[in-house]
Amino acid sequence: MSNKLRVTLIKSLNGRLESHKQCVAGLGLRKMHQSREVINTPENRGMINKVSYLLKVEEV
Repeated sequence: MSNKLRVTLIKSLNGRLESHKQCVAGLGLRKMHQSREVINTPENRGMINKVSYLLKVEEV
């Protein structure tokens, strides 16, 4: 299991639930097609699972 994950925002946040917007912000993403490397923790996994339809996730 990898220690880091690269998450990329591939869909817009317009019209999404506020809690979903907050999860994306919590992952450090602000703009479309922006990528961030996050540590693979249960907390980050939970946020990724909640908004998985907005993200592309790759192991680094």
